[in-house]
Amino acid sequence: MSGGLHLKVVTPTRVVVDAEVDSVTLPGALGALGILPGHTPLLSALRIGELEYRQGVHEHFLAIQWGFVEVQDDRVTVLADAAELPGEIDVAAAQADKREAEEAMRTAGGEEFNVQRAKLQAAVTRLAVAARV
Repeated sequence: MSGGLHLKVVTPTRVVVDAEVDSVTLPGALGALGILPGHTPLLSALRIGELEYRQGVHEHFLAIQWGFVEVQDDRVTVLADAAELPGEIDVAAAQADKREAEEAMRTAGGEEFNVQRAKLQAAVTRLAVAARV
């Protein structure tokens, strides 16, 4: 492919995106990763967050949860535990998940607090991506 990237986002149940793109921004385990054509080969863990990709002047967003990204030969392959396009997100369910996680965090300790924090982060990310429709 000349001058672009091929992005493939896969979950355990489906292929969410399989497209030619100009750039990709991902929530890497240690911070945001920006990928452009010609990027050095890379393998990284992913955290909960927004994946953004551009096709010309159009921006597209997904809510992703955990996983890995491999960049090699202008191919970006994302293996995510979960990935949702803005129109697929159930806003009411995400709002309920957010409220439940916030309530549980008030009394949770130790590892349970971390679990609830991850649930809160996932709900907030899903709401942010849903708002981008």
